[in-house]
Amino acid sequence: MPSNPQGPVNLKTPVRFSDSLPDAVDVVVIGGGVVGVTSALYMRAEGLSVALIEKGRIACEQSSRNWGWVRQHGRDEDELPVMKEASRLWAELDARVKGRAGFKRCGIVYLASSEAELARHEAWLEVAKRHQLTTRLLSAAEVSQRIDQGGLHTAHRWIGATITEDDGRAEPWQAVPAFAELARDEGVLVRENCAARALVITNDRITGVATEEGIVRCEQVLVAAGAWSSLFLQRHGIAIPQLSVRSTVSATAAMPAVFEGCAGDERLAFRRREDGGYTVSLPDLHDLYIGPSAFRHFLKWLPVASEHWRDTRFHVRAPKGFPDGWGTPRNWDEDEESPFERCRVLEPAPNTGKLEKMREAFASRFPNLGKPRLIATWAGMIDAMPDIVPICDRVPGTEGLMLATGMSGHGFGIGPAYGKAMAKIAAGKETDHDMTRFRFSRFTDGSKLRPGPAI
Repeated sequence: MPSNPQGPVNLKTPVRFSDSLPDAVDVVVIGGGVVGVTSALYMRAEGLSVALIEKGRIACEQSSRNWGWVRQHGRDEDELPVMKEASRLWAELDARVKGRAGFKRCGIVYLASSEAELARHEAWLEVAKRHQLTTRLLSAAEVSQRIDQGGLHTAHRWIGATITEDDGRAEPWQAVPAFAELARDEGVLVRENCAARALVITNDRITGVATEEGIVRCEQVLVAAGAWSSLFLQRHGIAIPQLSVRSTVSATAAMPAVFEGCAGDERLAFRRREDGGYTVSLPDLHDLYIGPSAFRHFLKWLPVASEHWRDTRFHVRAPKGFPDGWGTPRNWDEDEESPFERCRVLEPAPNTGKLEKMREAFASRFPNLGKPRLIATWAGMIDAMPDIVPICDRVPGTEGLMLATGMSGHGFGIGPAYGKAMAKIAAGKETDHDMTRFRFSRFTDGSKLRPGPAI
C-alpha cells in the first residue's frame, strides 16, 4: 500500500531542508524527530546557535509514524508535569505555524469492555486528581453519547470509560516538518540527508560532530536519534538499555464521524484525522527483533517483558541494516560510510497479517459503517527504555554531551516539553520540572526501576 500522501514521511519525500553545514555552532542536534526539532527551536530561543542534522528526512521515522495522540491521560505520574506543559506548548506551536500541525483538543477516552478493565482505568483517576487534570469517569450511557452520537452506529457495549477532556490530537506527518520550518525561520540551521557519523571528543569534552560532509565544531551535542541513539553512542563506549519494537498503523478512507478525538479499548485504538478518516491500530500489534542489545540488556527488560510478552511477537533476526541487527557494524571510522547512511530511513515493513482482524474489530464496534477501507498501512520502530520513560539528561563522563531518547511510544505528544527542557539544560539553566526520573544514571546507580504504563 502507498505511504504517501496519506502516510508518513519517507525517502520519497523531497528534501525540504538543505542549509549548508556551518563551521561551528554552540550546539549540534542529531535527529530530526519531534524532540530534536523542538529542542533546536527552544535552544535558539535561549540564544544558542544551533545546527540540526538528520540522516534522512525531518520526521521520517517514528515522529510521523505514530498514532497522533497528544495525551495526558494514563501517563506515568512523573511525566505528567512535563506532559501538562507539552499540552500547552502544542497549542502555542500550532498557532505559530498557523494550524498546520492540526492540533485539536477533542478529548482522549480509555474505553472498558469489562469490570476489570474499567477498574484499571479508574485507579488512575487518583493520579489525575493530584495533578488537577480534566479527567473523569464516563458511564455506559455517557460513552454511547460521546463515541457514537447516541447509538447510531455501534453494537459494542462499553460498560464505562475514563476521559481527559482537554487532551488532543495532531497530524504527525504535518506537525514536525512545520515545526522544523519554524525553527529554520528562527535561525536554526536545518540539514536533511546528512548523517552524523561520530562525536569528536577531546580530553573527555565535546569539540565537534563528524558528519558525512565534514566536521562541525561545537561545544555541546544533543543526541535525539530515536531508535538509532544506542548504536550511535555505543561506538563511543556509552551503553544504554534501549530497544525498539515495531508498531503497525493504518489509515482509513474518509467516513462518518464516531468520535472527533482519540479512543481505545482492549482490542482497537482509533483517532480522527483532519481528512475525515481514522488512524487505527491494534494495541497488541508489536514486534521485537532480537539482536545483540536485546540479549545484553535482557535482565533490565525482564519486568516489562514478563508483563507484556503476550502482546509482543518475537523475531530472532532483524532485517538487514536495522540498529540492533546482527550484521549491523558497531564500529566504523569517521571517514567511512556509517550504518546511518546505509539506512537513511528506518522503514520496517508493516505487519499485514492482522489487518483483517483490525478491520473486523472496527466493524464489530461500528457495524453500520462496516469494515473500513484502508488507504495506507505503515510501520515504525518505537524506541523504548526498560521503565517506559526516556532518558533526558547530560551524559556523565563526556562534557557537553546530552541525550534525549527512549520516548517509549509517548514522544510525539510530550516531545515539545522535553525539547524545552533540553534547551534549558543546554543553556545551563534550571529546568521547569523535576527531571530526576529521567536521569542517565538510573540504569547504573543501583536504583530499582519502576516501569510506567505502556500505553
